[in-house]
Amino acid sequence: MATGEVKVLGTWPSQFAMRPRIALNIKSVDYEFIEEKNLLEEKSQLLLQSNPVYKKVPVLFHGDNKPICESLIILQYIDETWSSGPPILPSDPYDRATARFWAAYLDDKWYPALKSLGIAEGDEAKKTAMAQVEEGVALMEEAFGKCGKGKGFFGGDEMGYLDIAFGSFLGWLRVVEKFNETKLIDEAKTPGLANWAERFCSHAAVKDVMPDTDKLAEFAMIVVAKIRGLGLAAQSL
Repeated sequence: MATGEVKVLGTWPSQFAMRPRIALNIKSVDYEFIEEKNLLEEKSQLLLQSNPVYKKVPVLFHGDNKPICESLIILQYIDETWSSGPPILPSDPYDRATARFWAAYLDDKWYPALKSLGIAEGDEAKKTAMAQVEEGVALMEEAFGKCGKGKGFFGGDEMGYLDIAFGSFLGWLRVVEKFNETKLIDEAKTPGLANWAERFCSHAAVKDVMPDTDKLAEFAMIVVAKIRGLGLAAQSL
């Protein structure tokens, strides 16, 4: 397939924009990555026109530049459209429902706690957010044992839907670990996830997409400063 037929609009730090790129790599589909340049400023017209509801990346363009939005929906679209690589969603209906459940949990409940930990001010706020993040990691350790069924990935022998959904957060998880001088995933507390994370990050579909931790940390400091600045500005009104 020609590269021009498939495009991904995203940003390099976005864990959500990583997801379709990993899936397309798994399916051996060539694509063009369009960088949304103004990460902290005004959004591009392309983004606003292609995702007018959420106004967020990623957006997948396929064929006649038809936009598909929301990262988990894009993963399902990619899996249903291309059979050129291993399946992304489990074939068993129960396993498929379970993978979707945990992916939704990560986005709806666990990620907000991770984000809160990154911008928390004060010991009590950080303690509360850390407890929520650690609880989520423990739940994912348990889910890995059940979903992976003794294999190397949540998807079994091959990387799948839940691997991509959770693995896309590993870059930001490392940044949180760096800032808080702690380990949230390690061999002592979460041996299954520790080994899985190493396999995930070294996978051919991932290693060229995963952002550098130090570069991501520098970007995070800019974001946190901007968020806290906006908060102070709001309090002064």
